[in-house]
Amino acid sequence: MHTLTDPYMQLLGLETRLVEPGRAVVAAQVRPEHLNIHGACHGGFLYSLADAAFALASNSHGTAAVALTTQMQYFKAVQAGEHLEAHALEEHLGRRTATYRIEVRSNGRVVALFTGTVFRFAEG
Repeated sequence: MHTLTDPYMQLLGLETRLVEPGRAVVAAQVRPEHLNIHGACHGGFLYSLADAAFALASNSHGTAAVALTTQMQYFKAVQAGEHLEAHALEEHLGRRTATYRIEVRSNGRVVALFTGTVFRFAEG
């Protein structure tokens, strides 16, 4: 298990489970402070979980990468106590850009889908 994290991930209680070239898995437990006014998991928390996996996967090749664009779709409401995992997979790796698909899962079901493209800085 990897210990890659940043201060924001620590604040939210996100845990890195896997980082390999072009892939990452980040996990979290939904706590009461992650809920919105409707009592369901806040979309911003789901976005942050997916974005953390996106960042780890896109920087996994050793070349610095920063987000150019992202999109998030929410499919199912998530409740306090649920265990979530964000699975990031590289869809395209180019010299200057790369695109990733991140599935946010709870109990094996996809509850949200995040896609993102990064700019990759030149090496050297």
